[in-house]
Amino acid sequence: LEQEILDFAEGLRVIGVKPEEKLSLFSDNSCRWLVADQGMLATGAINVVRGSRSSSEELLHIYNHSESVALAVENPEFFNRIAETLCSKAAMRFIILLWGKKSSVAPDIVEEIPVFSYDEIIDLGRESRKAFSDSNDARKHYKYETIGSDDIATYVYTSGTTGNPKGVMLTHKNLLHQIRSLYDIVPAENGDKFLSMLPPWHVYERACGYFIFSRGIELMYTAVRNLKDDLQRYQPHYMISVPLVYETLYSGIQKQIFTSSAARRVVARALIRISFAYTAFKRIYEGFCLTRNQKQPSYLVALIDWLWARIICAILWPLHLLAEKLVYKKIQSAIGISKAGVSGGGSLPMHIDLFYEAIGVKVQVGYGLTESSPVIAARRPTCNVLGSVGHPINHTEIKIVDAETNEVLPAGSKGIVKVRGSQVMQGYFKNPSATKQALDEDGWLNTGDIGWIAPHHSRGRSRRCGGVLVLEGRAKDTIVLSTGENVEPLELEEAALRSSLIRQIVVIGQDQRRPGAIIVPDKEEVLMAAKRLSIVHADASELSKEKTISLLYGELRKWTSKCSFQIGPIHVVDEPFTVNFLCLAL
Repeated sequence: LEQEILDFAEGLRVIGVKPEEKLSLFSDNSCRWLVADQGMLATGAINVVRGSRSSSEELLHIYNHSESVALAVENPEFFNRIAETLCSKAAMRFIILLWGKKSSVAPDIVEEIPVFSYDEIIDLGRESRKAFSDSNDARKHYKYETIGSDDIATYVYTSGTTGNPKGVMLTHKNLLHQIRSLYDIVPAENGDKFLSMLPPWHVYERACGYFIFSRGIELMYTAVRNLKDDLQRYQPHYMISVPLVYETLYSGIQKQIFTSSAARRVVARALIRISFAYTAFKRIYEGFCLTRNQKQPSYLVALIDWLWARIICAILWPLHLLAEKLVYKKIQSAIGISKAGVSGGGSLPMHIDLFYEAIGVKVQVGYGLTESSPVIAARRPTCNVLGSVGHPINHTEIKIVDAETNEVLPAGSKGIVKVRGSQVMQGYFKNPSATKQALDEDGWLNTGDIGWIAPHHSRGRSRRCGGVLVLEGRAKDTIVLSTGENVEPLELEEAALRSSLIRQIVVIGQDQRRPGAIIVPDKEEVLMAAKRLSIVHADASELSKEKTISLLYGELRKWTSKCSFQIGPIHVVDEPFTVNFLCLAL
């Protein structure tokens, strides 16, 4: 792998690539993506990464805005799709195909722009390196430019619901910080296997990939359609993914339990409820219960609390052990993750977190942004505090500030999360105003997220939670009602998504008297629930919208009853959400 990367880098030099030039890399998962990425960085060039699912217009903006001089693309089919837009409005010195034959590229393109195959670049680099090693004269005239740690390595364009994406400038130092810091979170060993299904250009996947290869560990790529089979086939020690994947696995398990025989269903659900209770009391005596309260309990109260939790756990432990043997071993075998799942790129709903803990599947949640390369905080194997995103990673500072005054708030107080560390970006390319809004003079990055830091306690049920970060939504997502009250939609959305009848939900209500919601129901689950409740006949094939809304209202009342606010009017839609649909709906 190292030699192939060096050959690719030298091949780029042979065809004229110079340090600090920008090269666009538009491709999805493959082994050649890594070689191309590392080869570009090794020349001192800056790569500009994106996947094949982006629109031609977005790719054109990224290419031109980044001042790219050439393009490496996944295959001829993808290039032909975007060629008309890019080639007519962008200047390209050359094109590199990572896969496929040059003969498959549209003929009129080949005549105007030099096209190189992946193998041609490798061959050019290999021959040049051989000539260099064989010739003393060549050594005298052959100089590599030194790459500094503060030199820009890559531009990663952030997606936005409005306007064009911004180019985040990340340095070699930013990326190296992640490689050096992630071992505390994922203490992987030689022989471990990782399974990933994220796009390689996504900075979360990229940082994980760099870390994995730096440890000499095996990484396997999969796709959503192959995930279940690949988990079974490869039995990875770790899986790198986003919350949606863990939610999908959870839904599959719940559906399997529901479709089993009545006796098995009753036993499985009873045992899972017992395990929920067991793990809840276990968190109490181990000191892993979150609290915003700065005041500690007295020694006597803490001791009684600890003893009571130990006694309950001792009573429930045999039943939890029975559940492990009868139910959880089968689930664990089906999931196939033997050490831990790593979740990032979004918030993991609390009921999903609790479920995996109960069945003995460790899920470690992390938090970060593209602007921070990305990891800021993560839950450690020895301190996996549910509901949090863990402690800051090494050489990283986090503070919570008041949104209005920018004053630092004490532990337990909710405010805007700010971060400072070696992983924080240089800024947004050619966008000083956005950079100024995100970064202050002291290097603090405004994440735009609302959160709080758990107070440090020396005793009681929260004694091991001190310093962990808890997120409660985006500052821009806060809904201000006409009454002046602030609603955090994430709380309501996460609670509602615990219902098997609700596939997707967005809480709305800015300047209204109460919050409302747009809901995408799971039609199959809704119909089954209606039949169970005798709302429709057993042979019915569909449900009216009025009855669907009535059922959904019942589910919302059930699952959001403990939330700060209740959802009022709802609008039911059939199609899954897209950005364009939500922009129109809102």
